[in-house]
This record gives sequence, C-alpha cells and structure tokens, in this order.
Amino acid sequence: MAAAVNTPYRLWAATAALLLTLGTGTGRALEVPPPAYQLAAQQAGVPSPVLYAVALQESGTRLRGRIVPWPWTINVAGRAERYATHAEACAGIRRALSRVPANRIDAGLAQVNLGYQAHRYNGPCEVLDPYRNLAIAAQILREQHTPGEDWLLAIGRYYRPAGGAPAARYRRSVNQHLARVLGPGISLTSARSITP
Repeated sequence: MAAAVNTPYRLWAATAALLLTLGTGTGRALEVPPPAYQLAAQQAGVPSPVLYAVALQESGTRLRGRIVPWPWTINVAGRAERYATHAEACAGIRRALSRVPANRIDAGLAQVNLGYQAHRYNGPCEVLDPYRNLAIAAQILREQHTPGEDWLLAIGRYYRPAGGAPAARYRRSVNQHLARVLGPGISLTSARSITP
C-alpha cells in the first residue's frame, strides 16, 4: 500500500508542474521564486508566486536594475527605511519602538506588522530573519485564504483584513508583480489549481 502524499508535497508538485507548464507554449514563467519563498510557501500551503509577489510589493527595491525584496526594510508610520545589515535594521526597529506604537511598524521581506502579529514572534528583531519573516507571512496568507477562492482576495486581506478600496488597490499592485513572476497572459485565477 502506498503512503499518502501530504498536502505540502502535493502543493509543491503542483506548483512545479505549473511552472514547467508555464515555461512552454505561449505563456512563459518569467521568474521562479527563490528557494526560501518556495520552502515557506510549501510549509504553509500557499503558492510560492503569491508569497514572492507580496514580498516584491512590500519590500521591493531596485538592485542591479531589478526590483528585489530587501530583508532589512522597516516601515515606520508609513515611511520606509532600508538598512544594509540585519544589525542596523534591528537598531532601527528599537529606535522606532521608542517613538511609535508597535502596530505602526512593519518589518522584513513581507513587512510583518510588529503590533498586530506580536503573537507570532518572541522579539521584534526576530521578524527581520528572512526565513522567519516569510514563514509568518505565508501563515497569514494561508489564514486569509478561503479554499476555492482566488488567491488575490487573500492577498488583499493580507494587507487589510477589512477589505475595501485599500485592499483592492493592494491586490492590483501585487497582481503586477504576479504577472512578472508568472509571465504574460497567466493570471493567478488560471493558476487556481495549485491551491491546496
């Protein structure tokens, strides 16, 4: 008797098959999410292009002519701050916490909110660890997704659980990053089969 295939493996296999399929024919995948995104997404049951597109939106910065997520980014009361190292970003968080409430500070690749997500970490600088940050973001995306629903709706709720116009604007912005990752003519809706 064959062992049951667990859901994360099925998700990974479906994502890999989708990306291979996108590489043929008229639609071509333009970027494969880096391994850390694939791992965090697989563990949470989230499509890796979704997690990567959110990080591109949240902490993306231009580096060598490309927009890439930057792990040592913090946002303090609506103002982005980028640091060269983890230590500098951690010091930036500590300074920010002395001036503003934790719920006005987002940190890391996926800009995890330090106040609203405090139950997910032990200390604020932990959120700067790229692997931990992606794991938290993937968990939040998973929690915001309803099975059978388009992942773009979960993406909007990741930004603003109450929805409305801000969530719609955010979905449109992230969708542009998804197009960069998935390729021209491929939408997340057509990739719906990769959801668990």
